[in-house]
Amino acid sequence: MRALFCAINPRPSISTPRSLPRIVRKILEEQRGNCSMALRFEVLGRFNRARAAQLTLPHFVCQTPLFMPVGTQGTIKGLTTSQLEEIGCQIILGNTYHLELRPTSELIDELGGLHKFMNWPRALLTDSGGFQMVSLLHLADITEKGVTFQSPVDGKPMLLTPEESIQIQNRIGADIIMALDDVVRTTITGPRIEEAMYRTLRWIDRCIAAHKRPNEQNLFGIVQGGLDPVLRDICVRGLVERDLPGYAIGGLAGGEDKDSFWRVVAQCTAALPEDKPRYVMGVGYPLDIVVCSALGADLYDCVYPTRTARFGTALIPEGVLKLKHKAMADDTRPIDSTCDCMEFASMEEILTH
Repeated sequence: MRALFCAINPRPSISTPRSLPRIVRKILEEQRGNCSMALRFEVLGRFNRARAAQLTLPHFVCQTPLFMPVGTQGTIKGLTTSQLEEIGCQIILGNTYHLELRPTSELIDELGGLHKFMNWPRALLTDSGGFQMVSLLHLADITEKGVTFQSPVDGKPMLLTPEESIQIQNRIGADIIMALDDVVRTTITGPRIEEAMYRTLRWIDRCIAAHKRPNEQNLFGIVQGGLDPVLRDICVRGLVERDLPGYAIGGLAGGEDKDSFWRVVAQCTAALPEDKPRYVMGVGYPLDIVVCSALGADLYDCVYPTRTARFGTALIPEGVLKLKHKAMADDTRPIDSTCDCMEFASMEEILTH
C-alpha cells in the first residue's frame, strides 16, 4: 500500500541542507527514500492567502481549515465520540503530559493505542508536553536536557526530554505528533525568548532522531521566537530545512495584543511551505480562526469552546449566549434557530446545574 501511495504521489527531489547535524541529515535522507510521510496535503482552492485543502491522515481524510477540540485525557467532556462524529469533528487533540501521568502511555499502547482506548475512528493529534512549561511553570525546571515537572498527582518528579516526549507519543499512536519545544509567554522579553527559540531548533533534531514511526505518525515542528520577527524568521528557516510533514506556529495566544498576534501569524504563514499544513496552536476564538484562515493557516485547537459550554455559554452566529443569566429563565427559543442539531440539555437542566 505504501509503495502504491508513493507511486501515485511522488515527492519532489529535495536535497538535505549540509548545515544540519550529520545524524539528522542521514535520518531525513532515509525517510525521503522510503516516502515516509504519513500524510498527503492537497490545496483544493484559494482566495488571496486563504486556502481550502484536503489533509489525508492514516485514520481520516480531513477538510481544512479545521478546528480540533481538546480532549486532554482522551475524552471531550460531556460528549461521546459518536456525538463528535455527528457534529463533524475530524481531529481530536490529546495531551501527552497528562496521558503519561494517567493512565500512562504504556497502558494505552497495551490496549491498542489511543484510538482504540477512546473508541475514536478518526484522526488524533498529541501535543508534546511543551505547553505545560507555561501552564505548570511553578512545577517545572527547564534545562538543555529537558523539563522536569513535579507531578500534580503525586508530587513525584517527571523528566520530559525531547526523546521521551516522542517515545510517549509513539506509544499513544496519534496521526500527528508534536516536537517538544521550549515555550515561553509572548509577554516575556529579553534573552529568554532567544534562548527558547534556539533550544527549540536543537530539540527538533533530537525529536527527529527519536521518532520510530514516521510511516504511521507525522512529526510537526513548532515555530517559536516570541514577537520578534527576526527570531521567528530564523526558526521558520531552520524548521523548513528539516522538511517536516507539517509546521505549527506556537507561543501565541498568551496575552499579547491582537495586532502583534496576527502579525506573527502573517509572517510565519507567508514563509512556511505552500504544500504543507500550517497549525496555529492554542487558537479558539471565532474571530481569530477567521483572521488566521485568511492569512493562510489550516489547523487550530483550543479548550475555549468546550470549557465555555460547560460553564453554560453557547457560541452562536451572533456571538455568545450566556444561558445561566436570569433573562434566559423563561426564554423558550432554541439556542440557535439556524442549526438543526440535537440539543443535549433543556433550559431547566442548564439553569439548575
